[in-house]
Amino acid sequence: MFNIFLRPQLSGRFTAFSLIESLGVTTGLSVLTTVIGAFLAFFLGLLASRNLSSGFLSNMIRGLMSFIRAVPTILWVMIFSILIGLGANAAVIGMSFHSIAYLTKVYSESIEEMESGMIESLKACGASWWQIVFQSVLPNCFTTLLSWTFIRFEINFTNAIAVGAAAGAGGLGFQLTMASNFYFDFREIGVMVYMILTIAVLLEFISLKLKEKYIVKT
Repeated sequence: MFNIFLRPQLSGRFTAFSLIESLGVTTGLSVLTTVIGAFLAFFLGLLASRNLSSGFLSNMIRGLMSFIRAVPTILWVMIFSILIGLGANAAVIGMSFHSIAYLTKVYSESIEEMESGMIESLKACGASWWQIVFQSVLPNCFTTLLSWTFIRFEINFTNAIAVGAAAGAGGLGFQLTMASNFYFDFREIGVMVYMILTIAVLLEFISLKLKEKYIVKT
């Protein structure tokens, strides 16, 4: 612990550029899976919302998403690693799979918290389903959906580090595994830990700014 937190130093096995590049891979993986998850989960969340969809369809989607969420992200990544082989593709599919299930749940619950009168009034005026979505649901739920999406991005960043070595996706997780399990260099581990902490602080700062801009004012 002393070497990790108080004596971080690169010993020559890794360069600063290679670690920054690996951090970029990890961040890119988390961004990609969050975008894929949010895009698909938005439409599934609409169909899973009881105030916008039928009870049968809503229950069916919720049941499927509950099953997917029950399996940890790392297991989904390992399953797809077996099916399509180790690599970034398995990591992207596995992480996106769990992101979709997670975001579908929170999106649908956020939409259901809307005042039913707003939707009913649009229906009474003859508005189509898509008009209700874009004229009522999206404007009223945007800040909440944005907040949940950013929370999922933070989760995906952590997962990207964990699956970097497990799925052979590379990134900082792979470098961290090499430094700890093969080289046993705790000072290099310390450098990587501080890089991860820096990104975590940066994400928290961005989260606060988004809340000030989109959430606090509403």
